[in-house]
Amino acid sequence: MSKTSSGNAKYIIGAVIAVIIAIAAIVAITQNGSTEPTNEGISQFSEITVSGDALPSFDTASATGDPAIGLTAPVVTGKGFTGNTVTTESAGTPTLLVFLAHWCQFCQREVPLLVEWEKSGQVPTGVDVIAIATGTDPANPNYPPSDWLVREEFPALWPVLADSADTKASQAFGLSGYPFFVLVDAEGKVSRRLSGEIPMDELTVIINQMIGA
Repeated sequence: MSKTSSGNAKYIIGAVIAVIIAIAAIVAITQNGSTEPTNEGISQFSEITVSGDALPSFDTASATGDPAIGLTAPVVTGKGFTGNTVTTESAGTPTLLVFLAHWCQFCQREVPLLVEWEKSGQVPTGVDVIAIATGTDPANPNYPPSDWLVREEFPALWPVLADSADTKASQAFGLSGYPFFVLVDAEGKVSRRLSGEIPMDELTVIINQMIGA
């Protein structure tokens, strides 16, 4: 074989190897991209506006009662994870507000109970449920909350409001721990506030008392 032919052969072999490596790299990138969750167009925080007076902190509740009961609930407005507008305004409908933090172990145990509560049809009729993803922190476990709630199959009919980075929404309702529940009656007044893990049968009874069922 001539030196020219030998050189051409080596060139062709080298080119084929380069093509194979390039194809392998493309396949690897594609596979990695298909397994990683995409957060394109997703925001874990939103700008929050508050209308009305903030409620006293829940840690002021005592044996004599919660000072927020009977007060007009503030109206908080912001965005969901995909930019949809979410408001806590009751608009004449009794409303349950559920405040959740992605890193909170109590919230992680409570969310599956809420999901099953909805799936089993045990949510009292005529009550709206709105979740507020708050306390969000990229440095804490189980971030981001948008992925967490998707994994848990959080009910699609329950709007989720993304709180601001400075937790303006939760502060407006006097949150003092997670999870946190606020029941607002049809007139927009605070009926009950609860903190910590709540069994669904107990929550159902409390809501039925509020609506007179």
